[in-house]
Amino acid sequence: MPSDVSRPEATLVRRARKVDRVLAVTYPDAGCELDFRTPFELLIATVLSAQTTDRRVNAITPALFAAYPDASAMAAAERSALEGLIRPTGFFRAKTESLLRLSADLVERHDGEVPGRLADLVALRGVGRKTANVVLGNAFDVPGLTVDTHFARLARRLAWVPQEIAKDPVKIEHAVGAIFPRQDWTMLSHRLIWHGRRCCHAKKPACGACPVARWCPAFGAGPIDPTEAAALLTTQGPA
Repeated sequence: MPSDVSRPEATLVRRARKVDRVLAVTYPDAGCELDFRTPFELLIATVLSAQTTDRRVNAITPALFAAYPDASAMAAAERSALEGLIRPTGFFRAKTESLLRLSADLVERHDGEVPGRLADLVALRGVGRKTANVVLGNAFDVPGLTVDTHFARLARRLAWVPQEIAKDPVKIEHAVGAIFPRQDWTMLSHRLIWHGRRCCHAKKPACGACPVARWCPAFGAGPIDPTEAAALLTTQGPA
């Protein structure tokens, strides 16, 4: 943990860890919602998931990995063919460029294998800390915090981070990491993301049906009537 991260107050730690315990009961099956069999597949799927949904990515990756099962195959892919396979995920031209560069980096620097260290992953073109932590936590069992839009939104609403860093993903990662034991980071990420997708929505959170409402300073940002709030709940991530 960086030395400039201050020690969180004991009351914040107790409240935050209570929220995590309740979310663990609420979402016992929480986990990565991207389908993958290898670290390479998870890395590619995570890159493709930007600006789209996991379900949309999962719909196209079987054909994608059948055509390009490893970094060497993808690095040698014909651009137009790769674009055609990933088109449904949106921004397909930019994503094709990212996949080609990323695969080439894996071949040139790591003999086609996905590295299991944060420093090596973020050195790959097109890979940031969020993507790296997804891969580390789910493919290598190395604890990491995945600060996506859902994680960041809930960290702000739950007042786990001060306002001055509320829009800086790296600072959010470090601040939340100081609250929880390192071994809990990956599952904490899954639970927050699941809760953000299913209940604590960006525009209209289901406050009246939220299992952690009593510990949330933002309670009331959405409907507090239980019936109205329950109608907003979803059983899975957005389509």
